[in-house]
Amino acid sequence: MCRDAIPELKKRQGSSIVNVSSDAGVNGNYLCTAYCASKGAVTVFTKALALELAPYGVRANCICPGDIATPLTEKQLATGVTREEGFRELGSIYPMGRIGTADEVANVIVFLASKEAGFVTGAVWGVDGGITAS
Repeated sequence: MCRDAIPELKKRQGSSIVNVSSDAGVNGNYLCTAYCASKGAVTVFTKALALELAPYGVRANCICPGDIATPLTEKQLATGVTREEGFRELGSIYPMGRIGTADEVANVIVFLASKEAGFVTGAVWGVDGGITAS
């Protein structure tokens, strides 16, 4: 998608790309080596893209969410425990004591795409309740 969008973005000063990686693309996780490698590639790709596009006034940043309450998460937690127990158990590994929401992720994306983040490029933003800080 970046490859196809970049020619048009270069024509517009102040354009922005926000890629979505994962906390697993920063620190890695158990039992998901290929997933971690693919997300790590997105993270470093974004940093390289930021350097290449900066002279054209195009910014590139990346967000790295932790576990987020989505229908996929709901499906993963449907393992016999109650929904509340599943979310509580999953959230217990996060310093903030819970998992995130889609709105929290969207808010960071909107900020990074906005003019308010006009001097932010090549950044990797954790939207992960502090899990990559520990």
